[in-house]
Amino acid sequence: MGNESFWIMKTFNPLFFATFAAFIALLVAASLLVKNRSEKTKKIVLITACLVTFVGFFVYKYFLSIDAEYDKLVVETRGGFTWWAELPLQLCNINMMLIPIAVAFDLRPVKSFSFFMAPLGALMALLSPAVGFDGYSIFLPRMLGFYGTHFMIIIEGLALATFGFYRPKFKDFPKTILTIVILLLVITGINLLLIKTGLYERANYFFTMEHEGISILKLFWSWIPVPVLYLLPGAVILLAYMSLVTTPFAIVDAIRKKK
Repeated sequence: MGNESFWIMKTFNPLFFATFAAFIALLVAASLLVKNRSEKTKKIVLITACLVTFVGFFVYKYFLSIDAEYDKLVVETRGGFTWWAELPLQLCNINMMLIPIAVAFDLRPVKSFSFFMAPLGALMALLSPAVGFDGYSIFLPRMLGFYGTHFMIIIEGLALATFGFYRPKFKDFPKTILTIVILLLVITGINLLLIKTGLYERANYFFTMEHEGISILKLFWSWIPVPVLYLLPGAVILLAYMSLVTTPFAIVDAIRKKK
C-alpha cells in the first residue's frame, strides 16, 4: 500500500521532487556532455530534444483524446475533450517550437523570451495542475505526458543558458517585452479566429480572453475587465522576475570584468 501511494503524483510530494531532481540531473548531464562540443552539435542536441518533446506532446494528447475519465473531468470547463483546446499554443508549450527556431536562426529576442518564459510557464502549470493531473498515478498516460512534457520544457528553456546559446542581460528586456507583446497579439488573433469560426468557442491560449479562475489573473481582471489588456499588471511582475534572474549573471559578468 505504501509503495502504491508513492507513485501518486501531487504537487510538492516526494515523487514530485524526485521527478524534478531527475530532470535537473538530465540537464546537468547533457550540459556537461556538450560542454566542449561544437556549437553545431549543441544545436542538434537541443533542437532534437525539442522535436522529441513536440512529438511526445501529441502522443500525450492522443491518449487524452481516448481517456474517458479525463473527458468527464473537463466537461464543465471545456465541454469535454477537443483537439482545438489542446494545441501547443500555451505560454509554456509554444516554446517547443520557438526554441528550435531561435537556436537555428540565432534570434536573440526569441531566445530571451524562451529562456524566461519556458521555465516560468511550465513551472506555473506544474505547481497548479489542471483538473485530471493531480492526485493520480504517474503511470497513467495522461500523467506521464503532462509531467514529462512540462519538465522537459523547463530544462530546454534552461538549456539555452547552460548550452551557451543565451546569457541574459538587462539590455535584452525591451526586445523581450516586444516579443511577448507580438506573441500576445498573434495568440489573441488565433483565439478570436477559433471563437468566431465556432471551432472552439472557449479558446483562451495565453489566457488573453479571460482568467479561467486563476487567482492572480482574477485580481488583474477586477482592475481591468478587458481581454488582453487585463494582463498589463503582469508586466510589472514579469519585469521583477526577469530582473531577479538576470542579476546573478550581471554580478558574475561584473566580477569577470574586474579580473
